[in-house]
Amino acid sequence: MITVEKPTERTANSLLSVVIPMYQEGSHVKNTIKVIEKILVDNHITYEFILVDDGSTDNTFSELKSLAKDNDKVSAIRLSRNFGKESALCAGLDYAAGDMILVMDADLQHPPHIIPDMVNAWLNEGFDVVEGVKRSRGKENILYRACAKLFYFLVNKSSDINLERASDFKLMDRKVVEAWKKMPEKTSFFRGMSAWLGFERKEIEFDVAERIDGRSRWSLLRLIRLAVNAITSYTSIPLYFTVILGIILFFGAFILGVQTIFMKLSGRAGSGFTTVILLLLIIGSTIMTSLGIIGMYLSKIYMEVKARPRYLISDYIRGGDDKC
Repeated sequence: MITVEKPTERTANSLLSVVIPMYQEGSHVKNTIKVIEKILVDNHITYEFILVDDGSTDNTFSELKSLAKDNDKVSAIRLSRNFGKESALCAGLDYAAGDMILVMDADLQHPPHIIPDMVNAWLNEGFDVVEGVKRSRGKENILYRACAKLFYFLVNKSSDINLERASDFKLMDRKVVEAWKKMPEKTSFFRGMSAWLGFERKEIEFDVAERIDGRSRWSLLRLIRLAVNAITSYTSIPLYFTVILGIILFFGAFILGVQTIFMKLSGRAGSGFTTVILLLLIIGSTIMTSLGIIGMYLSKIYMEVKARPRYLISDYIRGGDDKC
């Protein structure tokens, strides 16, 4: 039996852990922390930063080391390689010590100015999860927007949870994070898994800002891979899709069979070469598509059975450590 941790006592001195996974963010990470920290200080919020470098090849970790040396509220984690944003986020949540934990991106597209409102909703209104939801998606090209709509359509239709405007920008009570940690799957989908947990929730709208430095590191291929991973980790609807394809083909075959018998008995049967070729192509492509979908789920089972850790840490520096 899994039980939820006792509620955290909520006071003005409660610790906020700001978890920021990052990859190739060295050019602007110091400015990001400076902007966020000023807002936290101005609003008298007790805080710590848990900054996770997901195996960057630029100067991201050297910048994090510099931040940790000069600021005892900053802790830096470096993963042994690029495990992906989801794994980096898992590492940050595992090391966060706060009474409330905030997850956000390093490019300031998640607006820091609404953090005090999120903390207030946790502290004074009693919400366990305060979610930043997108009022608008900002500047995206048409292809990215179309792919996002398709992704959320599939997820929303396969569950009772609407993730269409959801984001990873959320503040969670300690008991929510502890409940999330008890979910054993190795391949995680934070946005969906945190929504599945439930608890008392509040939404705060925000507009996605422009990146503070350059363009996104997420290529279309990486986004598609992330979407496939999220869908197969969170929902089984593609497997039902193969069943639907099979039913459609069955009825199609039944109708075609009746027509063929009728044509044969009436003496009007033709050679049917074109029909045979089309049927072979349709059935063959359907079988290969179905096998591909099943294969993706088998690969998930394979990954879970191996039970490898979600991430490996090569360096961990606590704020103020002389070894920085």
